[in-house]
Amino acid sequence: MAGHSKFKNIMFRKGAQDKKRASLFAKLGREITVAAKIGGHDAEMNARLRTAVAAARAGNMPKDNIERAIKKGAGQGEGDEFEEMRYEGYGPGGVAIIVETLTDNRNRTASEIRAAFSKHGGNLAETGSVSFMFDHVGEIRYAIGDQGDARDPDTVFEAALEAGADDVVSGDDGHEVFCAPESLHAVSAELEAALGPSQSVKLIWKPQNNVPVDEAAAATLLKLLDALDDSEDVQTISTNFEIADDVLERLIL
Repeated sequence: MAGHSKFKNIMFRKGAQDKKRASLFAKLGREITVAAKIGGHDAEMNARLRTAVAAARAGNMPKDNIERAIKKGAGQGEGDEFEEMRYEGYGPGGVAIIVETLTDNRNRTASEIRAAFSKHGGNLAETGSVSFMFDHVGEIRYAIGDQGDARDPDTVFEAALEAGADDVVSGDDGHEVFCAPESLHAVSAELEAALGPSQSVKLIWKPQNNVPVDEAAAATLLKLLDALDDSEDVQTISTNFEIADDVLERLIL
């Protein structure tokens, strides 16, 4: 396991979280509903549902919303039928992008994704042409703590090791704990017992290598990612770009 390497988070997220909270809850709710529909409403017997509920709690989704989404998936409420679709493509600067969606209308979703890529200098590619550059892993995030508290790098590393994680990355933005997809719930539960609730628990596509982009490409790329994220059909966006800190500061001012 890697311990304390500095690692710049490759996913850029703008502020204004309150503005997107409703969209976030809709996305979290869809995942819970689909998980309950596929594997049943009992979280103890349904690993995907446990992970979805953990992610919803980490995102501060109200308990009533979570329970309603579970009931909908279990057939106790009316709702649309969702299917999972994955799109792969390239953005400005040759950046690889994976977009995972849950949709009740694949034609609408495909049209929205294609339009976002086309408008912002990207292009869609065949499934598998991008994902081979990523590893599909579980990710648990914790906020950074002061040296000596329950979330300093050494403590997080030891807790992750005991929990069966594969890798830990600690930096100025916090701690990222990585594990095999099938171990995500078990590792998350062990870490919560040792460190308290996490910021997020989810499956991600982790890039094997990052691609540096200049300021011009970065400006367009961030617009593309925002356009994709604005769609309620889009669940996750994974990419492998790296933007220098000074460039990023200029872009968000």
